[in-house]
Amino acid sequence: MKKILVTGGAGFIGSHLCERLLNEGNEVICLDNYFTGSKKNIIHLLGNPFFELVRHDITEPYYAEVDEIYNLACPASPIHYQYDPIKTIKTSVVGATNMLGLAKRVNAKILQASTSEVYGDPKIHPQPETYWGNVNPIGLRSCYDEGKRCAESLFINYHKQNDVRIKIIRIFNTYGTRMNTNDGRVISNFIVQALQGKDITIYGDGTQTRSFQYVDDLVEGMIRMMHTDEKFTGPVNIGNPLEYSMLQLAEEVIKLTNSSSKIIFKPLPEDDPMKRKPDISLAKKVLNNWEPVVGLEEGLTKVITYFDNVLAE
Repeated sequence: MKKILVTGGAGFIGSHLCERLLNEGNEVICLDNYFTGSKKNIIHLLGNPFFELVRHDITEPYYAEVDEIYNLACPASPIHYQYDPIKTIKTSVVGATNMLGLAKRVNAKILQASTSEVYGDPKIHPQPETYWGNVNPIGLRSCYDEGKRCAESLFINYHKQNDVRIKIIRIFNTYGTRMNTNDGRVISNFIVQALQGKDITIYGDGTQTRSFQYVDDLVEGMIRMMHTDEKFTGPVNIGNPLEYSMLQLAEEVIKLTNSSSKIIFKPLPEDDPMKRKPDISLAKKVLNNWEPVVGLEEGLTKVITYFDNVLAE
């Protein structure tokens, strides 16, 4: 049994990770300030004697004896991370510093949940880990993009200077149950609009693409990354290389929800990437042949059922 700290553990991805770690026989401390996380996401875990829930903001130091840390805390959808951009940067940078300090003190292994947003609006397609990215450092999205880029730098330098055992993954668009209905991400937007019979809003002309992975595939990749050889730090792309245009996604959601929604188009937000697709050849190599197993139709069906129940409540 390991004692594992998950920051952002009451969030959409964090709650699935906490559940998986508990099921594998670990003791889990879940840290969350509930900005985008929710107690509803982990309420089913509260009866487990090996699960501990702590309301805490990682921009403040936290002290605990732990073996591993998964640093997930940070709002990940544009609506939320642009709401308080300074706090978003602080969460990525000061939060990472605090968690790395904890890892250094207690000799814990620490994983940073970075993002495909470090690639910005990429000029290389698909994106390998060797690509340095094309990010606007003063744009609307920079509070998130540059915060995560700085966090990666902090992790690498804590490793080089202080021998902290680190792992870095770059997460590509992820969806699944326990997403917020109002989080502004494309899959939740489309499904909620379709279930409510509202117009489905596409920003831009609908030709821009994304690659969508189901949350269970991501959690599997995270855990495998934590167990890789200690000399290997990453970063590693964790994503689904199947690429869909926004128009294809909207049409699939309309089909699966049997909705009468119409598709409407609005202007594309500033610095919104036109393409996003992971090169996962490194992940396959270092994570025991890891690759996504949940297809888009299967994953969307699960999320549609979940949102249908949430909206009925």
